[in-house]
Amino acid sequence: MTAAPIIQRAAQLRGHKLVLRDVTLDDAAFILGLRLDPKKGAYLSATDGDLQQQIAWTQRYLEGSGQAYFVICDLEMNRLGTVRLYNAIGKSFSWGSWIVKDGAPASVALESALIVYRYALDYLGFSAAHFEVDRHNTSVWAFHERFGAKRVRQSEVENFYEIGAAEIRASLLRYGKFLPRSIEVLGLLPA
Repeated sequence: MTAAPIIQRAAQLRGHKLVLRDVTLDDAAFILGLRLDPKKGAYLSATDGDLQQQIAWTQRYLEGSGQAYFVICDLEMNRLGTVRLYNAIGKSFSWGSWIVKDGAPASVALESALIVYRYALDYLGFSAAHFEVDRHNTSVWAFHERFGAKRVRQSEVENFYEIGAAEIRASLLRYGKFLPRSIEVLGLLPA
C-alpha cells in the first residue's frame, strides 16, 4: 500500500504565461489588500484588516507544513493573485484562497487552476480534489462545474465539490491552449 501524498511547498511553479511562487512575508500587504476588497473578499472568511495579523499568519505558514500558498505572477513577476493547496485527505486535496486582482488578464484564473491541478497530480501524487464554494459565488462554482467538479452536497452557506483524476485530466486537455506543456517545478521545499 502506498502512502498518501502530502502537500509540499515549492519556490515556483512555472506555467505558460504565469508563475506561482511561494508566498513571502513581503506579500502580506498584497494579500490583505485582496482580502479586504469588498468584491473579492465577499466570499472569504472574515479579515479584520490588521497587517500585523496577516504577517503573523504568513510567518506561521512559512514555519508550518501541510499546505502550499502561492502568489500568482505574470512572467515579469508582477503579482496578479493568490491560490492555496491545503487539507489533504488520503489522495484528495483541497484548494482555495483563489483571488485574482482586478485588471488581470482573463486567462489568469484558468491557467492558475490548470497549474494547481498539474502540480497536485503530476508532482505531488494526488488523484482527486475536494473543496467548498460559497453558494452565492456563482461565477466560481460555475467555473468548477464546467471544469468537471461534481456538487456532492450543500449547506445553507456553501456548495461542496469533488473532482477526480479523469475529470481533471479531461479539463487539462480541453483547456490545453492555456497550458500547452507541463509545468516546471523549481525549488521543491521540504515537507
